[in-house]
Amino acid sequence: MRVVLQRVARAEVRVAGQAVGAIGRGYLLLVGFKGGDSEEDLRWMVEKVRGLRLFPDSDGKMNLPIDEIGGEFLVVSQFTLYADVRKGRRPSFVDAAEPAEAERLYERFVDLLRSSTIPVATGSFGALMEVDFINDGPVTLILERD
Repeated sequence: MRVVLQRVARAEVRVAGQAVGAIGRGYLLLVGFKGGDSEEDLRWMVEKVRGLRLFPDSDGKMNLPIDEIGGEFLVVSQFTLYADVRKGRRPSFVDAAEPAEAERLYERFVDLLRSSTIPVATGSFGALMEVDFINDGPVTLILERD
């Protein structure tokens, strides 16, 4: 499982020009799944993103987790996180989970995130999505659970 986490001031995802998910301050999570990802992997990632202290405290130090600033999550599926471009010029996606499995993992990941008090918005799995966001500082992390 891979997640690209972007700290944002706001973010929106659209399908066919229509907004399907939007948040204010929080994390934009681009999530990809590989074959063999498990419930344990999902739970680990949920706890990791909930607990990261990436928001500034009164001294400007990254010290506050998302729940302490009233933040939100926007979760967008992104199978291309498992693109392999080591050979040739066209990406290979052999490590990415099959679509049905990836959708099940995505829905479960979202359900686990929603089990807290932090609001969660989503994109539409498998759709051609446009994602628009405004960074909240230069905070982008790549999280992986092998």
